[in-house]
Amino acid sequence: MQNDGMPGQGRSRLLLALGLTAVLLAPVPSAQAAQTAQAAERAPDRSVVTSGSARFQVLSPTLIRTEFAGDAKFVDAGTFNVVGRTKFTSPRFTTRTGNGWLTIDTGEMTLRYRTGSGAFAADNLQVRLTAGRQSVQAAPWAGQGAVACAFATLCEAEALSLDGLARATDHSGYTGGGFAAGYEAPGSSLRFSVNAPSSGTFQLAVRYANDRGGDGQVTGRTLRAVVDGDAGQQFALAPTGSWDTWAVVNVPVTLSAGRHEVTIVRGPAESGQVNVDSLALTETGAAYPAPSVPIPQPCSFGTVCEADTGVLAGGAKIADDHNGYSGKGFVAGMERAESSDTITVNGVPKAGKYQLQLRYANAKAGSQPVQTRTVAVQVGSATASTLDLKATSGWDHWRTVTAPVTLAAGTNTVKLGCPAEDSCHVNIDTVALTTTGETLLVPHAPLGGYRRGLDGVNGDAKSTPGLLYQDGWSLLDDTASALWNPATKKVTQRASHAGGYQDGYVFGYGQDYSTGLSDLSKLTGPTLTLPKWAYGVWYAEYYDRTAAQFQEIVRRFQKEKVPLDVLVVDTDFKKPDRWNGWSIDETRFPDPKGFNDWLHAQGLHTTWNIHPSILGSDPKFAAAQATAKGKLKRTGCNGGADCYSFDWGDPDQLAAYLDLHDDIEKQGVDFWWLDWCCDASSSSLAGVTPDAWINQQYAERNGFAFSRAYGSLQAGGYSNPASVATGPWADKRTTLHFTGDTLSTWETLQAQVGYTPGESAATGLAAISHDIGGHTGGLQEPGSEPGSTKLPDDLYARWVQLGTFQPIDRLHSNHSDRLPWQYGPAAQASAEKFLKLRKKLQPYTYAAAQEATRTGTPIVRPLYLAYPGEQEAYASAGSEYLYGPDLLVAPVTTAGTSATTSVWFPPGSTWKDYFTGKKYKGGSTAQITTGLDTMPVFVKS
Repeated sequence: MQNDGMPGQGRSRLLLALGLTAVLLAPVPSAQAAQTAQAAERAPDRSVVTSGSARFQVLSPTLIRTEFAGDAKFVDAGTFNVVGRTKFTSPRFTTRTGNGWLTIDTGEMTLRYRTGSGAFAADNLQVRLTAGRQSVQAAPWAGQGAVACAFATLCEAEALSLDGLARATDHSGYTGGGFAAGYEAPGSSLRFSVNAPSSGTFQLAVRYANDRGGDGQVTGRTLRAVVDGDAGQQFALAPTGSWDTWAVVNVPVTLSAGRHEVTIVRGPAESGQVNVDSLALTETGAAYPAPSVPIPQPCSFGTVCEADTGVLAGGAKIADDHNGYSGKGFVAGMERAESSDTITVNGVPKAGKYQLQLRYANAKAGSQPVQTRTVAVQVGSATASTLDLKATSGWDHWRTVTAPVTLAAGTNTVKLGCPAEDSCHVNIDTVALTTTGETLLVPHAPLGGYRRGLDGVNGDAKSTPGLLYQDGWSLLDDTASALWNPATKKVTQRASHAGGYQDGYVFGYGQDYSTGLSDLSKLTGPTLTLPKWAYGVWYAEYYDRTAAQFQEIVRRFQKEKVPLDVLVVDTDFKKPDRWNGWSIDETRFPDPKGFNDWLHAQGLHTTWNIHPSILGSDPKFAAAQATAKGKLKRTGCNGGADCYSFDWGDPDQLAAYLDLHDDIEKQGVDFWWLDWCCDASSSSLAGVTPDAWINQQYAERNGFAFSRAYGSLQAGGYSNPASVATGPWADKRTTLHFTGDTLSTWETLQAQVGYTPGESAATGLAAISHDIGGHTGGLQEPGSEPGSTKLPDDLYARWVQLGTFQPIDRLHSNHSDRLPWQYGPAAQASAEKFLKLRKKLQPYTYAAAQEATRTGTPIVRPLYLAYPGEQEAYASAGSEYLYGPDLLVAPVTTAGTSATTSVWFPPGSTWKDYFTGKKYKGGSTAQITTGLDTMPVFVKS
């Protein structure tokens, strides 16, 4: 039997290819047909409940639109995010009004709104649902809008409402948990509300740092202070000497008594490029307030409590530098014998035996091996007991465990500590004290996350939460999204509303996360199914090659009988500038159409690289500037100082940009790779992110966009992870997400195992593409070509294995070998075997992609989608995942020609090793040892 064949043919669900494919490849109805059919089945007005200035639309048992219009002028038009409200069939629900509350009950979720109470907030709109056996109550609109900042109190900028800005910690001297960075483009802002004690002129004090900006200058900068939406006033920020040096600028503001919203924004006339640490609104002439010290908070018996609200000692500290935690942070620094976190729990009903529930992460701590750790649990002055904490699959992945405790009636202290120096080294997120045998209480902790790119990342990266939370509810705030007319392909800004406006969608999926993704898919449009060939093998390399050299590579693929479906031509084909020229260099491609025709004859498709700028010296610049009606701006870019960029939100500039593609596209280019990393093009369309807008244009032109997603480079810097006000929801309809230039290390390989399913679960986008092998840096050795490098053989082989079970298998690098025959015999054999396996799995992958479009369940699936009640599904989410419905994949991410991987097998099924045929019982954990020729892959049976 060949090792790259599937064992037990005819016995596995996966191998029932015709039956499985027939189900998964069922035709996907056109959006127009589905909309027409479903709209006919429902009467929209039956799903709507109005209460004064508030309106609610029940779209499904687990999804309710909440809309507040102070002038009662409600909006029925769709937005660029929300394109599918008419695709829902009205469910059954009941309503009642009594004791001043409107109650809507769908059977799955109950929503309550206090009638006549105005805009949605924490105290007037609540939902109740169940997550497993746990009853969950939530206030979805709590914390939305401007964060409150008390008068005469220092407020940390990173904790305020940020748009286009990100919390950063890469400089020193800040207070709190970091600072707000990213005033790099107009529109970036922070916002807060404050109550003025009286009418008069006050002092807005801003603590900031200003050093060498992205434009290479050390100079005075400006921002604008806007109060309650007025024109605002510009204020200056002098250089501070370094990014680690902070100064305070005082801005006079005149306010009436009462509540106000203040925004510090970089408008079109401001230069920005500063960091803001904190701010305060005080009496004129007052000293800058000192940072506040967190006050410990008691924990009520029977509830989930944040561990960071306890009393910390011995180096224990509050941190937020990982993902997946509940609340504002978690407890870190538990590294010494004296480290501790003491929780005060009140409301214990009577003396007796109870249960401590502890949510924690335990991963690699410095140079120490990953291992089980131990925490001491001490109630009052009693003798401490110990609780073993098994490793989790990374610092972003959490497990909840229980331990018996004896409590007195009323109030108790529970101290969590380290029995010995090497015992803890864990992060603690939440605690709960409950009756013995109580169901595990889950917090409002995000599952997965997204960010624009992974450029320069070595290992895990901070991401932004998306749709899914462990306690089963979330709010999609669509207030900032622009209105969208799909017939005209035009966006318009929302009209202003006297008394304010809010538009958001409350999801209440409980632990049925797949239903949440299905609702999201209907509401915001399904993830795009790419052409079948896109799910094969791609080859790319940032290396200057001629047409003849590309042909040699294709012939070598053919000679070695290694499949190839997509050939990527990187930036060096261009002239007059290899970065952003808009003509083909005939010295490299003397007959580009003939070259592309030849590729097509070999059964290949091709994408060519584009950077979104143009030099003033480019022969095509004059025509582009004429089409743009003279509006292209000289901004400078990687191509040099004489570089002009585009505002895609301006129709003239968008037309000029798209016209530049025509001559090259006529040569047979199938689609474009918008390598949008280092140029200043953007979009002035408010309510639509530049990524989403330009990706829409490419999708209309070529079927899909191969580009970035979720935001704008100019909204906060290179690969900025900051979320944007309009969210990540539109990109999945158009985009194959290219995640950027990662480092070639084992740490990055390991991080990508959990990142792909996490991004898919957070956003619904199924088509995600990493540079297989990493892009640059990291572990590099001399390569096989002039100026090239290569990876260690084991790292290369294991990364190719990961790519086999990713949505897109795209070999790519920066002048680094990625071809199997550029490596030693064992690595070459492994890579060729897995690239062939990728081709063999292409129908299965394509079927899973179609299922993702139809149902919202992605290709690469975190285990908790299918096993939401299993703690191991969450703890293992960084080391294994489901690939489609039937394959369990646990990629090897440790060095060596042989490696042992711990694999948890989900319950309810038997799992058969794809390569050996050995079976494993569901609900068990096993240590799987594989050489370079295999990896842990299992078929559900």
